[in-house]
Amino acid sequence: MALPLVAVVGRPNVGKSTLFNKLIGQRLSIVEDTPGVTRDRIYSKCEWLGHEFMLVDTGGIEPESQDIILSQMRRQAQLAIERADVIVFVTDIRSGVTATDEEVAAMLRKSRKPIVLCVNKCDTVGEPPAEFYEFYNLGIGDPIAVSSVHGHGTGDLLDQVLEELPEMHEEDYGEDVVRVAVIGKPNVGKSSIINRLCGEERVIVSDIAGTTRDATDTYVENEQGKFVFIDTAGIRKKSKVLESIEKFSVLRSYMAVDRADVAVIVIDAEVGFTEQDSKVAGYAHEKGKACVVAVNKWDAIEKDTNTMNEFKKKLEIDFSFMSYVPFVFVSAKNGTRMDKLLELINYTAQQNAVRIPTGRLNDVLAYATARVQPPSDKGRRLKIYYMTQASTKPPTFVCFVNRAELFHFSYRRYIENQIRETFGLDGTPIVMLVRERDRDDVKS
Repeated sequence: MALPLVAVVGRPNVGKSTLFNKLIGQRLSIVEDTPGVTRDRIYSKCEWLGHEFMLVDTGGIEPESQDIILSQMRRQAQLAIERADVIVFVTDIRSGVTATDEEVAAMLRKSRKPIVLCVNKCDTVGEPPAEFYEFYNLGIGDPIAVSSVHGHGTGDLLDQVLEELPEMHEEDYGEDVVRVAVIGKPNVGKSSIINRLCGEERVIVSDIAGTTRDATDTYVENEQGKFVFIDTAGIRKKSKVLESIEKFSVLRSYMAVDRADVAVIVIDAEVGFTEQDSKVAGYAHEKGKACVVAVNKWDAIEKDTNTMNEFKKKLEIDFSFMSYVPFVFVSAKNGTRMDKLLELINYTAQQNAVRIPTGRLNDVLAYATARVQPPSDKGRRLKIYYMTQASTKPPTFVCFVNRAELFHFSYRRYIENQIRETFGLDGTPIVMLVRERDRDDVKS
């Protein structure tokens, strides 16, 4: 189930980042009393009264003149209007209602999206000052007096946000359906890949509107199984992608990954690996999702007998933090290796959900510890009593040891590699948890 999106918008220096940090309970956005200090879109989950939603701070305005301020503010507000389920419009009581506030308010009213009007910097306790009532002139509704520094009024603000959030519904897909998030930079061919997968050898295809307005779930059933493709494409420019658009694209990818079983990370063969690819891939890894890297537009590359191997070696270096991930070189334009991509999606989903019997796990553990002795420190040696699998998606293993601090990262990686060599687990991260069973004070 996708989390609803709440966007915090407002002109520079009204305290958006301070409010964002206060609402999520941690200092994630950079806060400084200078307009335009937040250059990246910051996003985080926010919880209130048992309800979760995704909160995005739409900072990043770097004004050079009044005209540029207005144009950038307009672009930020338009992006928030298009994608958010609820918009928190932040204003500043100290400066009152400005021309920029009125311009943004006009756009928000036309959107017919739920809007919560926040009048920030009401730092005194008690009744708000007379200037507070000026904000009724924006025509948005009842303003809420808030102090993002002290936290006054944030509870009332969040209560109003919850009232405006759409009702969340679980998807009606069965457990045998593989949910696939197709993620990556704009203009790498994500939608084309989904269209190609849906357009060939299909039995049942229908578009089901996703729980967020910027995603569409496409259900496909064929001889290889049942799939739901979560399309995160749609924000693309043939020329240079605007920073604000690209950052929102990352956010959409993150939200799609949360809902998925498998993340297909699409890379443009003509461009290669980029920082944004690293971000979305790292997020999928952290969330324990099965992953496949699809190098698209392979038909556009001039090739010889070594081109694919050389490209793959470079990708293995780029994806060294995800050494388990498989690569497939495809062309959505002419359908090259699309069947292979679908096979990898199915296979990695199965690997992500695999369960290994405890007996077989401990056979591997016994072999591994006999082959390479566990580390020791100051006369005390690590003892791994036994291992068991605690859960799947991703495969999570618990090792019971005498002293957790002796289970160094390098030895943990060695045990993980032994598990992979024996059981495969291709395309899925592995989580290794360490638990102390007792404190062995006897030197060994």
